[in-house]
Amino acid sequence: MAHCVQQSLVDFRTGKVTFGRKDALMPAIEVSGLTKAFRTYKKRPGFAGAVKGLFHRTYEQTVAVKDIRFTIEPGELVGFLGPNGAGKTTTLKMLSGLLYPTSGTARVLGYVPWQREDGYRRQFALLLGQKNQLWWDLPARESLDLNAKIYGIPALTLERTVAEMGELLGVRDKMNVSVRELSLGERAKMELIAALLHRPKVLFLDEPTIGLDVVSQKTVREFLRDHNARQKTTILLTSHYMADIQALCDRVIIIDHGVIFFDGRLGDIVDRFADSKLVTIQCAAGANCTAEHLGKYGEVLEQASGRIQLKVKRDRVIPVCKALLDQLPISDIDIQEVPIEEVIRQIFAR
Repeated sequence: MAHCVQQSLVDFRTGKVTFGRKDALMPAIEVSGLTKAFRTYKKRPGFAGAVKGLFHRTYEQTVAVKDIRFTIEPGELVGFLGPNGAGKTTTLKMLSGLLYPTSGTARVLGYVPWQREDGYRRQFALLLGQKNQLWWDLPARESLDLNAKIYGIPALTLERTVAEMGELLGVRDKMNVSVRELSLGERAKMELIAALLHRPKVLFLDEPTIGLDVVSQKTVREFLRDHNARQKTTILLTSHYMADIQALCDRVIIIDHGVIFFDGRLGDIVDRFADSKLVTIQCAAGANCTAEHLGKYGEVLEQASGRIQLKVKRDRVIPVCKALLDQLPISDIDIQEVPIEEVIRQIFAR
């Protein structure tokens, strides 16, 4: 049984002291059997179809998320991967209370998200990469001031937080610029500041770097890594950029067709799903190494200036390397794992 302790809690907005029990071993996020199905009207084409629809409607059911289960501990930064339509955003919306599940249970920070209790809403944030929470015609700073009023953040705390995050993200001098006049990267950074302004304990991020240039992506990744390390914020991150996942997440959850089929360390994906390795050879100067002669050892991926890369089955790597060294004038040989991004792509393609 988990150990429970009595803890005094101080509300920084009102100064009131309350007492409550806190489960020292309680996960930040618990999901069990969570399922979400959508019932949609299937309209027949044309005017005749519209008329028929007045008297008889045909519906179809789409299961977006099916019986998913996972647990995330406080302070974890977990990647949530899957192809388009896999159920990632639907899951985040259920965990943030925007959608009611069809069945199953979930608890975030001890709360049931779709009950939308005030105590929960003050402790989490949801940032959707293609949705705006800042007022389009106002300077970003005024939207941040409004958020501060909503969450009851003291003026000094607001100033310190905005200055710190603005400096880390490189947008401190853009606070008084109208949101519509900011670049895409600058708007994304302002949205991130708005989401973190009240220091949430749980942060749901859906494609936070979508459409950003490589410099802005790197800045956002470094900011998230630093914020997670300092604030111990629990972060569930979805992204189609494997650079985001590799830079931030030790653990990943992969979902497809609404079902989770992998939950573990990022590095274990290669061991579990990649059945090949990459063998690269560099032929000695003047040697006649042609890809035609190497096809029997594996799939030839590229050939240029005496450099040839082969894709070789894992169980054949050692004998293939030995044969290559015995039969060809090789000056260098290199063995590498298939890049994780390629493995993920192959998984989604299946």
